[in-house]
Amino acid sequence: MIRVRQIKIDIKNDTIDNLLNSVSKKLKINRNDILSYKINKKSIDARKDIHFVYEVDIETNCNIKFDNDILYVEDAKYEVESNLDKSSKIVIIGSGPCGLFTAYMLASYGYKPIVIERGEEIDKRVKTVSEFWETNKLDTNSNVQFGEGGAGTFSDGKLNTQIKDKNNCIKEVLRIFVENGAPEEIIYDHMPHIGTDKLREVVKNMRNKIISLGGIFKYNSCLNDIIIENNKIKSIKVNDEIIDVDFLVLAVGHSARDTFRMLNSKGLVMSNKPFAVGLRIMHPQSLIDNNQYKEYAKYLRPASYKLIYNDLNRGVYSFCMCPGGYVVNASSELNRLVVNGMSNYDRASGVANSAIIATVTESDYGSNLFDGVKFQEKLETMAYKLGSSNIPIQRLEDYYNNKITTELGSFNPMIKGNYTFANLNLLFNDDINKSLKNAIKYFDSKIKGFYMEDSILAGVESRTSSPIRMYRDEELESNIKGIYPAGEGAGYAGGITSSAVDGIKVFEAIIKRRS
Repeated sequence: MIRVRQIKIDIKNDTIDNLLNSVSKKLKINRNDILSYKINKKSIDARKDIHFVYEVDIETNCNIKFDNDILYVEDAKYEVESNLDKSSKIVIIGSGPCGLFTAYMLASYGYKPIVIERGEEIDKRVKTVSEFWETNKLDTNSNVQFGEGGAGTFSDGKLNTQIKDKNNCIKEVLRIFVENGAPEEIIYDHMPHIGTDKLREVVKNMRNKIISLGGIFKYNSCLNDIIIENNKIKSIKVNDEIIDVDFLVLAVGHSARDTFRMLNSKGLVMSNKPFAVGLRIMHPQSLIDNNQYKEYAKYLRPASYKLIYNDLNRGVYSFCMCPGGYVVNASSELNRLVVNGMSNYDRASGVANSAIIATVTESDYGSNLFDGVKFQEKLETMAYKLGSSNIPIQRLEDYYNNKITTELGSFNPMIKGNYTFANLNLLFNDDINKSLKNAIKYFDSKIKGFYMEDSILAGVESRTSSPIRMYRDEELESNIKGIYPAGEGAGYAGGITSSAVDGIKVFEAIIKRRS
């Protein structure tokens, strides 16, 4: 294939016809001489005159003069060899992106994995979560954090990641998503996004494919115990059932605190890991669009942002920004409350939201194992009390003035779940509050109007990443043989794509083992 880079396209005339005409012009060939084409990358250059920038791979029989923007490339493919006996008993705990992709790859290579999921299958889970948002009646095993698809199923559905991809795992993840119903654009979009609504359908299609290949799913099934002999996994207890295991993949997610503690009691080595906490801020989406794209905003999808502020004591940054989305009650434990952001594919709510979070380390919460977990639990307990079981919210100006106004101003937030006005200053110590406030004022210099008095803050954002990391060696195995910690909960990923990639890496590590 011949890759043609730096193809600039006017956003007002973003058509395939115009794109191929531009490619042929750059190659100095006739349009009809392009035998086939494939978009490799699409991004927005918003520095001055906003335009799209494409990379396109084409086939042609013409003689081409190569340069820095015109080069020959080979189509990269994901490939791996299997050594492991197909009868090996492989069990995966968790059906989030990591566990789901581990199972999908195993099934595709002829294995028959068993997937254990403490929550419900996706359709039942959506109904359970919707009821919780209306009534505050929480199912501690099936909620925004737990259930088929994992926490990502109720998120913005971003698929971009900053991890390195030496073995084409990212492309394989995106290819599998498209194969199972995701929009084809995620393959080449610089900021791929699937949305919570489309992701749910993809998850179901992946599950059905795994089952058709011999895999098994057990829902409403919680890992209660692991049985170890001679420092090797022998079996597990799930509800009241004992299941023999050769290989156990722990893709439990970042909220499985009860499982963390059980695994620690069994001798699985783990350690504290830094994370971040803060609040979720909401603005009119038009404010973000006009700042990012100006008069071109009407031609483009809702804009996102990424902001970083370095305080004297800690870093503060935007996280999980949701254009046209919703703030959601993402609680998973009784008498504790946590929020997250969620968007559908169309991102059409008219409200932008993002977590503004400050990094915390052992100097904030202590050096004993699970001190970070306890720090999260304390914040979430306080948030629950502040909101009287509802999401505690506060106008931005009131947060700075340390007071409560029990009325919305000129801006109506988009929130999934009941909410109550409260003083969010009470969540954090003075140091964290100061860092968050300094950051928001600084962000106003980057996005004009970011400090909007009537914008709404919601708390608490505490599940930004896992507060622990499970040990694994170079072959991705824990100190207990046959156990493979994986994904975000184990401390090795952050987000849908990186979790899926880690699931593929664990799949590779297992099947490369000699029987």
